[in-house]
Amino acid sequence: MTFQPDALLALVQRYLDTCTKGDAGAVAALYAEDATVEDPVGGGEVHIGRQAIAGFYKMLEGAEVSTELVTFRPGGNEAAFVFSITVGGAIRVEPIEVMTFDSDGQITSMKAYWGPDNLTQLSS
Repeated sequence: MTFQPDALLALVQRYLDTCTKGDAGAVAALYAEDATVEDPVGGGEVHIGRQAIAGFYKMLEGAEVSTELVTFRPGGNEAAFVFSITVGGAIRVEPIEVMTFDSDGQITSMKAYWGPDNLTQLSS
């Protein structure tokens, strides 16, 4: 399946907007049933399946979350993008994420590339 760039952009923006709602189940619902999440890449566990992915996104629940898309690169059924996510007004992370989508627009895999140098403690 090949998506037009604007369709991929809409899927990525839907993901970012859903993250701001602080609802782990709603974020997990954007993923295919057998999807994978590796965040950060090389940093630990790969979360497999919607239930495990919902558990990963639990950190967003009840927090004030904002996102901003910085750079977007589409290709076929995949997108790579840089964005910032601020959680609780206290911490900001600027990862590079690579997502693959199925023909229904659900995320089948997400890999986030970031490390300590991409994390900023915000003054309160």
